[in-house]
Amino acid sequence: MQDPSDEGGRPLFRIALVSDFFYPGMGGVENHMYMLAQCLILRGHKVIVITRSYDNRSGIRYVTNGLKVFYMPVGELVAPSGKASLPTFYGSFPVFRQIVLRERIQIVHSHQASSVIGHESLLHAKTMGLSTCFTDHSLLGFADASSIHLNKFLKFTMADIDHSICVSYTSKENTVLRGGMRPNKVSVIPNAIDATFFTPDPSQRNPERVTIVIMSRLVYRKGVDLLVELLPKVLESFPHVDVIIGGDGPMRVNLEEMRERHQLVDRIQMLGMVPHSQVRDVLTKGHIFLNCSLTEAFCIAIVEAASCGLLVVSTRVGGVPEVLPHDMLLLAEPIAEDLVKVVGRAIAEVERVKPHEMHERVCKMYSWHDVAQRTDVGVYQRICPKEPATLLERLHKYQLTCGTFAGMAFSIIAVLDVLLLHLLMWIWPESEMDIAIDFDLKTYQTQSTDRQVAVPVPKAN
Repeated sequence: MQDPSDEGGRPLFRIALVSDFFYPGMGGVENHMYMLAQCLILRGHKVIVITRSYDNRSGIRYVTNGLKVFYMPVGELVAPSGKASLPTFYGSFPVFRQIVLRERIQIVHSHQASSVIGHESLLHAKTMGLSTCFTDHSLLGFADASSIHLNKFLKFTMADIDHSICVSYTSKENTVLRGGMRPNKVSVIPNAIDATFFTPDPSQRNPERVTIVIMSRLVYRKGVDLLVELLPKVLESFPHVDVIIGGDGPMRVNLEEMRERHQLVDRIQMLGMVPHSQVRDVLTKGHIFLNCSLTEAFCIAIVEAASCGLLVVSTRVGGVPEVLPHDMLLLAEPIAEDLVKVVGRAIAEVERVKPHEMHERVCKMYSWHDVAQRTDVGVYQRICPKEPATLLERLHKYQLTCGTFAGMAFSIIAVLDVLLLHLLMWIWPESEMDIAIDFDLKTYQTQSTDRQVAVPVPKAN
């Protein structure tokens, strides 16, 4: 069957975005996948999302513009960073095969190195002869036990995929080293924001005070220990400064204890978890945005803050220095003393910031439509259609990339996956499956216009 194309002859693809991390979970990966899917749909592609079940949410859900989300009931594992899929290698294959064949998927695009479903889906996709792509959103180390384990598994996955995407050049260097990939198989496509939503509103600020906003998961990686140390010093040195903290996590109690110990309850407001739809309302109350992350591949939060007209102070880690120009972003070393100095500098410079001018500049820098266009033309059109690799070629890649013993183990996993595929083909032939009906976006938009009904925006819950 010939691949469809639009009126200009541009090929259109059937794409599955796969990850453990999707709504109703909240985070950068979840937002990235949703916005990328919406923009790819507007470009004419068919897009589905495959993720794990969330509590009582399993099966199929539809969100904006007919985006179909499959919540696979593959079991859950409670991990230190939250919930994730239970690693089974083959447990998800029967359901994954059903979804891919019914939706006639051509490209499987996995997100996040710590996603179990993502790694398993890339393995199954290569076994079925599909084109594959992977996007890495985080930076990981090389020395601790968890990083060593994950990096070895990443090498297994990266040895056999067609292309990889990283959100910054620092992230690319990290992924190439961890995954043993050739640099020419890795593209850098940054995150973006919906700049039409994150708009400034200076009228929401308290003109008699300077407000510092912090929006983050309250975990060790986000530098909560640094916040506990530096906030009392900043508030003692600057009596006209207040702090708003949005977010939740296991280290929230550390901040609450610090607030009580230093008697700062009236100056530090803790909001708890803030839905993404309400983040802009919090940001517009601030003058300065503070990010104390210890590691960060991109940090989309600082772009959202800059789009709302806030002067950003951040630790000089990972890909953060690549994100914004120096007049929008003040960098400090991840040390409390240096952060106190830079925050003081930001308080002195906050009067020079012109929120609307800053917003216009961010609009030109980051756009989800640009991200979708670069992903489509620079990656998808490069990898699809592509002649599937034979099993022997795949096994040879594992041996070259993963080493003798690990390569042998991964080769056995790949061979068993092929045998399982043939068993599934015998139990449930493709000819007996019903093909899913595609959602016609143009017809839906026309009918919605005729009825004067707005396209709904999905909520996190």
